[in-house]
Amino acid sequence: MAILKRKPKTEKKAQAEKKEKEAKKVVKAPVTEATAIARDLRMTPRKARLLLDLVRNKPVSEAIAILNNTNKLGARDIIKVIKSASANASNNFNMNYDKLYIVKAYANDGIKMKRYMPRAKGSASGKVKRASIVTVTVKEK
Repeated sequence: MAILKRKPKTEKKAQAEKKEKEAKKVVKAPVTEATAIARDLRMTPRKARLLLDLVRNKPVSEAIAILNNTNKLGARDIIKVIKSASANASNNFNMNYDKLYIVKAYANDGIKMKRYMPRAKGSASGKVKRASIVTVTVKEK
């Protein structure tokens, strides 16, 4: 049995292959925004949108202050989402917390739980308990 030996590469061929490998490398663009999503929050999307409209396009610290002084039960859940998005930005993408502001904030439909409510004469009427999916995106100024 004959063992085939590989020819040693010339320096020019080795350099050419190295340049080709470097050219093929994909350079990712730097991340400029961070997102947090809260699924199935037990409030209707319509009520969540009222709160999100208050804080859209505002700095994170100001948005949290606004929601702390808002007399709505769902405000604390939206504060959690905003804090999560800002923590993602500062910890994962090295953004400055003081320069963060809310770019996108929206609420979509989540699950709909169908329940019954007893009515007169032994009948029942339907009731839909809605949940929402809240998404908040923050960006650095």
